[in-house]
Amino acid sequence: MIAELQAWLAAGHHSLGLMFVGIILLSYLLEDLAIVTAATLAAQDLMMPSFALLAIFIGIATGDLGLYALGHYGRTVRGLRYKALTNKYFKIVRKRLHQGAFWNLFLIRFIPGLRTVGFTLSGFFSIPLTVFLVSVLCATALWTGLVFTIIFYLGSSAWLQASQYQWVMIPLAFGVLFIANRAVNKSFSRGLL
Repeated sequence: MIAELQAWLAAGHHSLGLMFVGIILLSYLLEDLAIVTAATLAAQDLMMPSFALLAIFIGIATGDLGLYALGHYGRTVRGLRYKALTNKYFKIVRKRLHQGAFWNLFLIRFIPGLRTVGFTLSGFFSIPLTVFLVSVLCATALWTGLVFTIIFYLGSSAWLQASQYQWVMIPLAFGVLFIANRAVNKSFSRGLL
């Protein structure tokens, strides 16, 4: 499904509104692939760069907010609340998440595998919504802007535009992001253990 959505977007002969919505939907599934796809569409002049960047930003931010809401509404489940109150590990996580919430959430954005859990627990442990939003929006703007800009300028370069192998840029860039995410995750895990 992800590959089909990405291929549909890369085909580029759809309305701007449909591509905008497609990038948002793709960002719910794989954020990095959505960034690479949007930057590639912008580099090929199929979308304005600002429009592509806005679609990614909306998709990632609403997805993160959805995880927070999921955790917030998880508090209404009596069994989960009981487990959280009686489990010593939940107490430790809650304390650590609340101490320096802004920076913890900011860092969680960059560590694969922690986003879903960290953002859901933020809602469950009632991290203030304003702290959550400001932290996540700042981190999202930094990450998205950096990756998008690099991919966009690489894709806009004359030598790549003239090449018949432009399509290789998407899987190659996605692979580099995947490897970089894994390396950061491993180095972070080693530092904590």
